[in-house]
Amino acid sequence: MRLRSWLFVPGDDERKLARAAGVDADVLILDLEDAVAASAKAVARGRVREFVAARSVRAGTRLFVRINPFDGPEAVADLDAVMAARPDGIVQPKVRSPSDVLGLGAALARLESQHELAGGRTCILPIATETPEALFTLGGYAACGPRLCGLTWGAEDLATAVGAMTHTGDDGVWTAPFQLARSLCLFGAAAAGVAAIDTLQANFRDSGALQASCAAAVRDGFSGKLAIHPDQVAVINAGFTPSAEQLAHARRVVALFRDHPGAAALSLEGRMLDRPHLVQAERILARAGEAASGLAPER
Repeated sequence: MRLRSWLFVPGDDERKLARAAGVDADVLILDLEDAVAASAKAVARGRVREFVAARSVRAGTRLFVRINPFDGPEAVADLDAVMAARPDGIVQPKVRSPSDVLGLGAALARLESQHELAGGRTCILPIATETPEALFTLGGYAACGPRLCGLTWGAEDLATAVGAMTHTGDDGVWTAPFQLARSLCLFGAAAAGVAAIDTLQANFRDSGALQASCAAAVRDGFSGKLAIHPDQVAVINAGFTPSAEQLAHARRVVALFRDHPGAAALSLEGRMLDRPHLVQAERILARAGEAASGLAPER
């Protein structure tokens, strides 16, 4: 599953929904939460349900719906409206702990049964840093089971919750509290064995800053990135797609270990390699849509 670009689309905006259908995003997040005014929630639910049911998107694009906070009254109406249309997943905001995800999973199981859908087919992507208490639970998401397809993080709501005047410095770099949230999300995803998805670049007109942000995310271990504008998608896809040189090297590493089964360490081009190098090579191939060798254990 390629999860490089995750594009938010306001669920009440027919024009933006129509435009998003032709965007080459790996995932469209049809938004029923922050992008939709309270007075437009009902309209948005109907439009999102119709959009998901129609499936008039590019091949390979997955359709997720961001519902309203699960402990509030709007979330029930959101799920009742969209689940019959068979969304691929739900983006869960304002998560406080893995128990919130488990609660949503139980609700999805009931709705899947009600609509005669395969049990467990609907994935969940929690936005796992929007509340202060959530930061203290990021190591526990392995308990959420196979519905969990990744973890992502956000700074806006967290900044409001702690009273921060800003979440970046004058140079655009995250300030220390939000660097911590980003890192904990990355480590929490790794502990759970799922993809870590980096947060969005708010200035969608600054493609240079977005390229730099994608490069930093790839460097640190993120698998993809949120987007708020269609123009960001191509940059994100390129940033999270391995280069020809990276792919060639990864293939050589995988082939070397395949040809020497049982070896703990091998030499390639004057450099010693061990099992972590094989795992990294297989991840690079997986990001490009190539099959892994099966030599390294799954995380």
